[in-house]
Amino acid sequence: MLPRILLAALGAILMTSPAMAQVDGPKPFGKTADGTPVETYTLKNKNGVTVKLMTLGATITEINVPDKQGKFANVVLGFDDVAGYQSDRNQYFGCTVGRVANRIAKGKFTLDGKEYKLAINNEPNHLHGGVKKSLDKVIWDSSFGINTETGAKGVCFSYESPDGEEGYPGLLKIEVMYFLNEKNELHIELGVISDKKTPVNLTNHSYYNLAGAGTDTALDHELKLEANEYVPVDKTLIPTGKLEAVKGTIFDFTKTTRIGDRIEKLYDTGAKGYDHCCVLTKRAKAPTLAAKLRDPKSGRTLTVSTDQPGIQLYTGNFLFGQKGAGGKEYKLRSGVCLETGGLPDAVNQPNFPSIILRPKEFYRHTCIYAFSAE
Repeated sequence: MLPRILLAALGAILMTSPAMAQVDGPKPFGKTADGTPVETYTLKNKNGVTVKLMTLGATITEINVPDKQGKFANVVLGFDDVAGYQSDRNQYFGCTVGRVANRIAKGKFTLDGKEYKLAINNEPNHLHGGVKKSLDKVIWDSSFGINTETGAKGVCFSYESPDGEEGYPGLLKIEVMYFLNEKNELHIELGVISDKKTPVNLTNHSYYNLAGAGTDTALDHELKLEANEYVPVDKTLIPTGKLEAVKGTIFDFTKTTRIGDRIEKLYDTGAKGYDHCCVLTKRAKAPTLAAKLRDPKSGRTLTVSTDQPGIQLYTGNFLFGQKGAGGKEYKLRSGVCLETGGLPDAVNQPNFPSIILRPKEFYRHTCIYAFSAE
């Protein structure tokens, strides 16, 4: 486990935050195919909002929030059992993604003159950290995260990724911490240290449907992004290396826009919908507003804040009607991902913000998902 560097770094933020939710767990959730036990935790605040978390993949399995009438629903896609998360029905639902989220061109990069080769699991590229030991597929250690300065309670997941795992250099010590406060804000804090120079870009990969998970479509959701630029990509979804203005394009969400209004124009690009990184206009060390997503019928609203330079908009273009939690079907484009982090293929793109972590440095990524009903 990491020394509690991450908890110490959180002190100033949590000192000024509203009171934190209570934590229940760990509780047995089942076993993996190789017999390893999996456990869950539940965060619950005084408003009745609950967030369920799982040690497999440091995953969010449920987020239950009210609509404008006070009716609760789970708004993230997931499964009722471990088998679902280990099946081909799972498309990174709710998990922690890495070591490097998003795509790396042709599964390779060069660092200090040495070429590193990675798994090609999204032909012809590498996606989301690999195949067998990417962060979504491992069992994380877990504990209550209690800040001794503030008394804030949450859940801390930790994992030690050995040098060479999935082809990446460096021994990584990783922590992911989840806190829910009384303002219905879910804080996600990700921290990493490494003993070697290595690329790191973590994110959470939850699919949201604010009408309730299992609702037929998310294309009626309204979206506003604090992004004046986006990352153009080729037909394999690898960046061209340039950034372009969103103004006058189908990527312009600077004003609130229904997600489905222009999505059909993307169908012949290889993306089959939105699967693009938008470059946030304001880049700050502290979390800054990045996105606002709203379901007009229920009024449920999600705002996303982060300290990262990008946010990946993905509209569930490869969902295929698989059965999820409660037997509900997850149809094509019935979930929206808003993944905060570095820009895609940054390790091969010299003009993009660097994702290289060096020894004695500390990778930190903050994302805040805040829920309300309007």
